[in-house]
Amino acid sequence: MARMKFICDAERCIECNGCVTACKNEHEVPWGVNRRRVVTLNDGVPGEKSISVACMHCSDAPCMAVCPVNCFYRTDEGVVLHDKDVCIGCGYCSYACPFGAPQFPSQGTFGVRGKMDKCTFCAGGPEEHGSQSEFEKYGRNRLAEGKLPACAEMCSTKALLAGDGDVVADIFRTRVIQRGKGAEVWGWGTAYGSKPGAQTNGAKS
Repeated sequence: MARMKFICDAERCIECNGCVTACKNEHEVPWGVNRRRVVTLNDGVPGEKSISVACMHCSDAPCMAVCPVNCFYRTDEGVVLHDKDVCIGCGYCSYACPFGAPQFPSQGTFGVRGKMDKCTFCAGGPEEHGSQSEFEKYGRNRLAEGKLPACAEMCSTKALLAGDGDVVADIFRTRVIQRGKGAEVWGWGTAYGSKPGAQTNGAKS
């Protein structure tokens, strides 16, 4: 079974925010919540880099560990989802996530903001696939339709890759070898850990 993962290639991201717009349009994300955002490092400085950030669907997700009501669960494809009917809006997950993925509507305080919202890897939620209730709570279930997340499909430079983790890693590895640098992709080690014996100091074979 494939493990679905994201990678953003900072060497290709041009900060167009196409991925952000695609996500909000595809799922009709509520005002004040951004399931995906583009962050620029060293903005205005020569050599600045931009990366598209969302839930990384971690193998050892801290949001799952801290949730007091266990509303988080992992699908067979490795996608971390949550049940809004169980969520109590405590906000623990938003503090635990190193990527700032879980978010709440911007109005009010924790506990009265309603339900947490996060990137679903376009995999919907626990409701019946393709149902109106699933769309209203979690957005469109593109994975059930045999499609990839809208953000990755919309990326004009293919900086944002999504899909089977092994395939995505092979694509990025090929790019690194061709460039001869940039072996450490931002966020990968934090979210997924490093394979024992893996080299991180270059693209040497």
